Amino acid sequence: MTPQANGAQSTGPLAGIKVLDLSRVLAGPWSTQILGDLGAEVIKIEQPGQGDDTRRWGPPFLDDGSKDAAYYLCANRNKKSAAINLADPRGAELIRRIAADVDIVVENFRVGGLVKYGLDYASLSAVNPKLIYCSITGFGQDGPYKDRGGYDFLIQGMSGLMSITGRPDDEAGGGPIKVGIPISDLVTGLYSSISILAALAHRDRTGEGQHIDMALLDTQVALLANQASNYMNGGMIPRRLGNEHPNTVPYQDFSCSDGDILVALGNDRQFRSFCELIGRPDLPDDPRFIDNGGRSPNRHALQDEMRPAIAKWKSDDLIAAMEAAKLPGGRVNDIPHILADPQIEARGVIREMVRSDGTVVKVLGYPGKFSRTPADYRRAPPRSGEDTRSVLSDVLGIDEATIAELVETGVIAEKLH
Repeated sequence: MTPQANGAQSTGPLAGIKVLDLSRVLAGPWSTQILGDLGAEVIKIEQPGQGDDTRRWGPPFLDDGSKDAAYYLCANRNKKSAAINLADPRGAELIRRIAADVDIVVENFRVGGLVKYGLDYASLSAVNPKLIYCSITGFGQDGPYKDRGGYDFLIQGMSGLMSITGRPDDEAGGGPIKVGIPISDLVTGLYSSISILAALAHRDRTGEGQHIDMALLDTQVALLANQASNYMNGGMIPRRLGNEHPNTVPYQDFSCSDGDILVALGNDRQFRSFCELIGRPDLPDDPRFIDNGGRSPNRHALQDEMRPAIAKWKSDDLIAAMEAAKLPGGRVNDIPHILADPQIEARGVIREMVRSDGTVVKVLGYPGKFSRTPADYRRAPPRSGEDTRSVLSDVLGIDEATIAELVETGVIAEKLH
């Protein structure tokens, strides 16, 4: 794999689109990174002397002069970093000037937090009516919780997600568990990108910009999907089921003689085929197990029948037999194993990029494969403030003497490290 260096020209489907990123941590940066991967030019504004909070969310840290955390690297490629103090009136004015010539602004300040700086939607859209402005907060721009701070862990619990994640209460280790990644932040970033692209399509037709109000709680509740539908339309209150599926059975992990495997059978035909494979062709004829409508309420009795037959197999042998029979199954990988998997290598999921100081960093690439306008990897996650001078000079046309004065007075900063 040849590392990709900074500065290549964008070839993605959003080439020519300009984004001002006023967000930090994860939900907003995840959204703007997606836009950057698809070709947009993204200018990330960071606080002088501090930078994005996630630069310090380690260990692990890069072993270079920046000491940036690996966490920061996951959400900030394909961006320029400009360190501008928005709390200084001159800094806020610089950011307003940048915003006057961009297509998209993404911010995740508390509700109303940017009004005093003149960086709210009303202020910026007055000078840039075609602006698409996406606000990301914990609970949205209205409602009784709008002034609360929202964090992924809180949202996972408040949204009901943790009530359906983890082992049942009556089992060892039972109780609410958060998902192993900050899923509420990541999903909000994804929904934000989808909404921004929809707003771009609307602007292409009408010339109108608009404000997008994204809330972590809204997006996580929306992601409850089938579990919420089970309750809203069937009166079933979802509970924690460990690795089992609330509706489809069997759809869970089983123990072989040398380790665990995953069995994900989605219909009655697959169930019958699997039972034949493991030497229990009689199970599909049992009145309790004939169809999924019977298997689901009788899942524990079915598991008691299946487990001894599965336990006789070696995991690799059973997975191979399932693959030959075109039945969905696999194993539980840890992170090192999946990142070394030949399928991941073949798909080019892992990318190497070179920072401006020559440091090579690895990132997980954009998963979509475009036949005409593929995602590209032009700029490694920047060091804090490394593009301040070029943004002010190239974007705003500010001369060197003025830039030097702004640095001297603390309105802007160049490299933090």
